[in-house]
Amino acid sequence: MASDERVPARHSAAPAGTPLRDVLAEFATGVTVLTVAGERPHGMTANSITSVSLDPPLVLCCVARTARMHDAIVSTGRLGVSVLGRGQEQLARYFADKRRPEGAGQFDRVDWRPGPYTGAPLLSGALAWLECEVAETYEGGDHSIFLSRVLDATRCSRRLPGLVFFRSAFHRAVRIRTL
Repeated sequence: MASDERVPARHSAAPAGTPLRDVLAEFATGVTVLTVAGERPHGMTANSITSVSLDPPLVLCCVARTARMHDAIVSTGRLGVSVLGRGQEQLARYFADKRRPEGAGQFDRVDWRPGPYTGAPLLSGALAWLECEVAETYEGGDHSIFLSRVLDATRCSRRLPGLVFFRSAFHRAVRIRTL
């Protein structure tokens, strides 16, 4: 047998918390906060965002259809993305906590600025920010896949390590210096 021990995953249509979730926990991702403006501003921690195309600039994010963020994105058609750095775990936890205030009140405890293209709250101190307009929406099981055109992409001037989600926990990425 090879040096890597393999633990087979069952293939089934079992609910969350099953082998698929355990396998995907082995894939490290960055951490973002998705935000929308409008009548009921909302924010949500997300790690299911990825680049799709550079020309035209497209990204996608996946949001559970039962999440408040889902309806917020559908109603506004626009969203902001704040890419969190290693010192922003508390922000990630705050926007993942369903007990936080709803609407604009959830932004009273954080420093942010409105995005110039979407009005979506962009979190201060983040590593980078995107403002997006939904181009297409696809069904993806219990989630919707929002394919969005990037209206603006900026990053902070400092080159800081990111916040990473791996094995169901937050980790601080380290910067490896090369010679």
